Amino acid sequence: MTTGEESENKNLAYYRQRFAALKVNKTKKRGRSKHQPILLLSIIDLIAQGVIRENQINVSDDLEKTFEKYWDVLGPDSQECGLHYPFWHLESRGFWHNTLKSGFNGAKPKSTKTLRKAVEYASLDGELFNILQEPNSRAELIDTLVAAWFSSNRDDVGDILQVNQDLIKLAEKEVEISANRPNFDIEPTFYLRKSPVRNAIFRKAVVKAYDYRCALCRLKVMRSLTQKIVDGSHIKPFSQFNDDQVDNGISLCKNHHWAFDQGWFAIDDNYRIIVANDLKEESPNARCMKDFHSETILLPTAKQYRPRLESLEWHRLNVFKA
Repeated sequence: MTTGEESENKNLAYYRQRFAALKVNKTKKRGRSKHQPILLLSIIDLIAQGVIRENQINVSDDLEKTFEKYWDVLGPDSQECGLHYPFWHLESRGFWHNTLKSGFNGAKPKSTKTLRKAVEYASLDGELFNILQEPNSRAELIDTLVAAWFSSNRDDVGDILQVNQDLIKLAEKEVEISANRPNFDIEPTFYLRKSPVRNAIFRKAVVKAYDYRCALCRLKVMRSLTQKIVDGSHIKPFSQFNDDQVDNGISLCKNHHWAFDQGWFAIDDNYRIIVANDLKEESPNARCMKDFHSETILLPTAKQYRPRLESLEWHRLNVFKA
């Protein structure tokens, strides 16, 4: 394979596969190490929030604090938290490249402090760094990491629904600390409440509550790495209400997610579907949306995850176009 051919193949699908197949330490007692996927989630988040702007990842306080925040929620209690573990070992994964400081003695760093002395910075493949500049591509890679490392086997990190709750509590604590800062001129550089990783956990929690089915049409289509057809949709927009509780979410396929956000249908307080009366539809191979009018949506088995009536009312009053 030529260099040009190799580079050409380094697309989004290539990196999804690499992220899902990270080679990590594994023991019977502790399970798979989560250091590398948590570091990658942290870096993607910092890129999304504009903290990392160049393809030069420093062993910075921002990175260390972000890694520690996610480790507190996603990392197994039985494993030691340490940024130096994944930062050093990702070098062997092919897409991560460490630039060492001159005079480095070659010994593997045993702490973040010694990592700072050893590494000038790390960089990603140029193709990967460019892919991470695009929000939809970032979301795909986040979904891959969440699905491959924090959803398929929940025994070692707890249920994905509990992870969502833990992230909500951590974000609320972050806001409280920020509000009580004595110096209001100093703004934190990273906000968990703005995190695309947090949003990915929310979406995964919602679709899990609905058994990965669309609440309207019951469609369920899954792939090995990411679940692509059904989304976890906010009922009241996160941008306005900062609400990632699962009962402010509903599981919808791509078409019906878009239609719900556009106000083409709504849901009443009895969980019955209300479809706008002016739709003009042709759907020879599937049911038209208007055929679902007055039917009850698919509901999660656990009542606490069913759509909050207050959120549904807000959607009817502010988004639905009868």
